[in-house]
Amino acid sequence: MTLSPQQVRKHVMDYLEATECSILEVSPLHVTVKLSPRADRMLTDRPYYWGFVERTGVDPETLSFTFVFDPEKYDSLAAQAAPPPRAQRGAASRPAAGLLPGAGGNLGAAEMEAGADSPAAGFGQPPSAGAAPAEADPQDGILARYFGVVPVLPRIGPGMIRREDIVYGSKRLKQIWAAARDEGKCLQLFEDPGSRQRMTLFSAAYEPWLGVCYKVEMTCDLKREELHFIGISLTSGVIAADFGTKLNSRELTPRLPENIHIQPSELTIAAGADRLEAYLTSQLAKLDYSWAEEARERLRLELSIVDIYYEELLKEQDEEKRLAIQEQYNRRRKETSWQYEPQVAVSAVTYGLFHLRST
Repeated sequence: MTLSPQQVRKHVMDYLEATECSILEVSPLHVTVKLSPRADRMLTDRPYYWGFVERTGVDPETLSFTFVFDPEKYDSLAAQAAPPPRAQRGAASRPAAGLLPGAGGNLGAAEMEAGADSPAAGFGQPPSAGAAPAEADPQDGILARYFGVVPVLPRIGPGMIRREDIVYGSKRLKQIWAAARDEGKCLQLFEDPGSRQRMTLFSAAYEPWLGVCYKVEMTCDLKREELHFIGISLTSGVIAADFGTKLNSRELTPRLPENIHIQPSELTIAAGADRLEAYLTSQLAKLDYSWAEEARERLRLELSIVDIYYEELLKEQDEEKRLAIQEQYNRRRKETSWQYEPQVAVSAVTYGLFHLRST
């Protein structure tokens, strides 16, 4: 499985929008953004700086990045739009020999008679030894005279906009996914009733739902994962097996809309979670587990091979060597069992309360 640059861009832009980052520049190939304090804490790994901000109460300075989603195409367009090299610009703007003052490119009489302090005296000639250079030479600095020329260090800090290529598999994309998963693990959302509801006389009744997205992992020497997004009404106890589809058709907002009221819950959150787990367990019990039997057969075959290999080695007469072989044999059997033993693991990826209009 892989993601296209467009899909990666959508994931990143959704995260930047959700964390209220400031977008400075955006295109289909890149985005330049100044991180919000919330995103900066999650992505920049600066615990000492944020500890300083919390202790002193100063306004935080967040970092800025240019995230590039298609580096090859972005660099190609940047090279086409770049100005010509400085040497070429200088050659193009240098006047021709016949345009210099005086005939044939030589200085005229007025220029030759001008004093050394005249601006015309140095025209077309190298600067004199006493003339100040147009730009300060790093060799002329006091520190440079004693310690040599120090190379210019790269600028770091809040004022610098650093470029990072974000493609599928990159470290920064994994970091954004991890931050989104941690911050979005527990939700409370409300269905947006629209503008018409605000103008009506009677408030709309909203029904609280507990929704949990479970990840089911079936592992042996092979692996399979499934996502089950299930919801239960805390008012009626009805379970929706396709709760994700139910949510996709509705506009959700994190704020309580105007002119609505929430119906009282008949089930607690803990009771609702217990019912969802019991429902998921009953659904998993109906699956075909022939893959587990096949995995156990492969496990028996692999363990028999290990036993045959170590059978003669365990007859070693030297006690110290035999104990070392015995330890290696036990470790090998344990590793083989871990690899081939069929297992089913269930974990909650995302969960939350969803207040939806009663139907």
